[in-house]
This record gives sequence, structure tokens and C-alpha cells, in this order.
Amino acid sequence: MGMLMRLIVRGFSDLTRNPLAQVMTLMAVTLTAFLAGLFLLFVVNLNQELSSAKGRFVFQVYWQADADMAVVKKQWQEFQTLDGLLSMKTFTPDEALADLARSLEGGETQIKGLTGDSPLPATAVLHFASPAGDPEAFTQNILSRIAGKRFVQDVHYSTMQLGLAKAWKSFARTVLWPLIACLGLVGALIVSNTLRLSLISRRDEVEILQLVGAGRWYIQLPLVVGGATLGLVGGVLSLGMLKGVQLALADLFNTPPLNLSISFLPVEYAVGLAVGMALVGAASSLMALRQ
Repeated sequence: MGMLMRLIVRGFSDLTRNPLAQVMTLMAVTLTAFLAGLFLLFVVNLNQELSSAKGRFVFQVYWQADADMAVVKKQWQEFQTLDGLLSMKTFTPDEALADLARSLEGGETQIKGLTGDSPLPATAVLHFASPAGDPEAFTQNILSRIAGKRFVQDVHYSTMQLGLAKAWKSFARTVLWPLIACLGLVGALIVSNTLRLSLISRRDEVEILQLVGAGRWYIQLPLVVGGATLGLVGGVLSLGMLKGVQLALADLFNTPPLNLSISFLPVEYAVGLAVGMALVGAASSLMALRQ
């Protein structure tokens, strides 16, 4: 046990030898991990945005022009009990006309010239978040419940978000995640070759140890520990760089008109990136010794 600990400690202390080469190797490992993590950060946030859009819908409801407002207002109260309702904004005919006037340049002056009742119908805009389950079935259920109300003339809602989310899910499953796996393999090969090249300078040392009869693990373990440490440190440093990028992008994109929320990698992805780099470092050291 004492010998094992000494070999592990020697693996750490060997990292201080030839510091310039070790720093250059660490920079290459960190940059590769950072680029891989940056692409993963983009994919994760895009997936989150499209997944959240999949379950959010806006319904615009229009009543007949001659609808009884007492009945309409009672229906507005009933809409408050609909499942998944996030918010609702209602307009009486006069309020709809006033809102239209505010949105048009010089509209208020033109509307003052109108006489009689407002030509616009009572209107409601309802925002829904789909509960867990089938979003399409949810929207059809809400549509049938709203359209069946008395005096309701028309109901508009867009299915573009739902179609976009479904297309993204299919694309991610068939193309994107396999592409990420391939890019991850390429990144692992780059890191592996970088670490293996850094061990060339120690070839003479390894040959001398073999000549004096040192065991295989006596030679390999310190080098494997050093490779794993470089990979782990590079992975952790890349996560720190990714966090800085995420904070900068969060401030940049979380403003009108974008209002996008940029979140950091999930814990399992961040841990996987750091541990993966450590495993690549250890494996590359083993392969370098065998050659």
C-alpha cells in the first residue's frame, strides 16, 4: 500500500518537471475541452428553448359583434379554471378599439371621429402551458372547450411552435446527438495525441527503468496518474471558461426583444466532461507506454 501511494505521489510530482511543456499540454487539453463544451452548451440551451416552446400556446378568441357582454364576461371567469392557463388578457369592444388606436400612429385622433358602437368584437388572449403528456391532445381539448362557448365566433392559435419542437426532436435523435458523439471522439483523439506527444521526452527514462528490471505498473502508474490529472485539470478549467461565457451570454440575450435564458450545463454533463477528460488522459498515457 505504501508503494502504491508513493507511485501516485510521484505521478503528481512529475507534473512539475519541464513545466513549460506541461503548461502547453494543459492549454491544448483545456482548449479542446472548452470547444467541445461550448458546442454542448449551445445544443443544451437550444433543446431547452424548443422543449419549453413545445408546451406553450397562445389562443386568441373573438366573439360575435352583437354578443351579450354579460354572457361574455361570465365566460371569461370560466376560462380562469381551464387547465394549464398561465395568463389571460381580455378586451371589451371599446377596449379593443382603444388598444388598436394606441398601436397606430395617429390612431387616437382618427378614432375620435368614429360615431356609434365599436366595430371590433370582444377579444381574449389566453396563454397556456401544456401539462405533462401529449401537447396536441391538450390543444385540441382547449380548442373544443373554448370554441363551444356561446357567441364565440373564431379561435386562432398557432401550431408552428409544436411542429418546430417535433422537428427538432426528430433531428436531435437522428442527426445531432450522433454528431455530438463523433465530435466527442475527435476531441478525445486530439487530447490523446497531445498527451502522448508530451510523453515522448520521457522515453529515455522509461527505457532505463525497464533495463533495471522495474515492473510494468511501477513505470506506468505515475504516468497514468499524471495524464489523468492533466485531463481532469483541463476539464475543470474548461468548465470555468464555459461558466464565464454562459454568464456573459446570459446578460446579453436576456434583454428585449430576445429574452432568452442561457443556462449552464446540467450537473451530469459538467461532471461527465471533467471525468471524460481524466479518462482520456489516463488512457492516452497507457497507449503511449505500449508504443
